[in-house]
Amino acid sequence: MTPPELFQTPATELTAAIRAKELSPVELTEAFLARIEAVNPAINAFLAFDADLALDAARAAESAVMQGEELGPLHGLPVPIKDLEPSEGLRHTSGTILQKDQIAGFDGIITDRVKAAGGIIIGKTNTPHLGHKDMCDNLLGEPGRNPWNTERTPGGSSGGAGAALAAGLGPHAHRTDQSLIQLARYRQI
Repeated sequence: MTPPELFQTPATELTAAIRAKELSPVELTEAFLARIEAVNPAINAFLAFDADLALDAARAAESAVMQGEELGPLHGLPVPIKDLEPSEGLRHTSGTILQKDQIAGFDGIITDRVKAAGGIIIGKTNTPHLGHKDMCDNLLGEPGRNPWNTERTPGGSSGGAGAALAAGLGPHAHRTDQSLIQLARYRQI
């Protein structure tokens, strides 16, 4: 699969290709990291990502595939985590400037479950201040933007996750409510 295909391929097909050793978790993660670097400045879907952490996890996932280990349902998939959830080693702001420099020292339960299922934490998606708003803006920088129309919001509080999925910045994303539905609604406004 080439990068344009990767960004439009369902997560189930990507995991099947990884299990069949047709797709490398490292190459998949590298492709999504490159796409994030290219697209994120225009839509601010991610507040933080660490290529080294993601690639270390991808190498471990690839080793497990090659050694025939038991693989979880998300094995080898890059998964963005909403910035309300701690992910060890990544910036954890909860969308508030009061925590702008905080680095999580542990994994929250969602991050832990994603990792246990074989997912690769690729970064933290944008959210409003403490997740309490239906728009994706905060005092940390530029607001999250709808990738179909950057003059519009992707909604909230999982606006960064919705924008990331819509822009092909990840095959899957963590969200905490029905806010992904808002992205489709805001597309029409």
